[in-house]
Amino acid sequence: MATEDKEPMSTTPQDADATASLAAAGHGHDAHADHGLAHTMPVWMLLAVLGALMGLTILTVSVTSFDLGSQGNLVVAMVIATIKATLVCTFFMHLLWDKKFHLILFLTAVLFVILFLSMTITDRGEYQHGIDTYQNATSSATK
Repeated sequence: MATEDKEPMSTTPQDADATASLAAAGHGHDAHADHGLAHTMPVWMLLAVLGALMGLTILTVSVTSFDLGSQGNLVVAMVIATIKATLVCTFFMHLLWDKKFHLILFLTAVLFVILFLSMTITDRGEYQHGIDTYQNATSSATK
């Protein structure tokens, strides 16, 4: 199989017409208009998101100084983490400007992760009595 030496494409009007006819026929790279550079964001928006993420991180650390109970602290930390993840996905992963189908795929994956984790957490509750009995038996045997 021989390799062909490719010459750089010239930008003459004839080449432009040939490229346009290929694109019109559905052939060539120009037929895929959705291929292009990533969405560019202004620097002020990137800095604003960075500031929000830093502020939420500081808030997460400062909330730990308050005793809301083990469940309360966990809920507050998870809510803040969810807000931070939403900011990252929306702006840094460009889901705000991407096709909505990609957003639906991403949210479906997140939903299944939440579903599987919640099933694991509820399953642990089923065995808690056995775990407590075992820990009591081993702690009384060591005394």
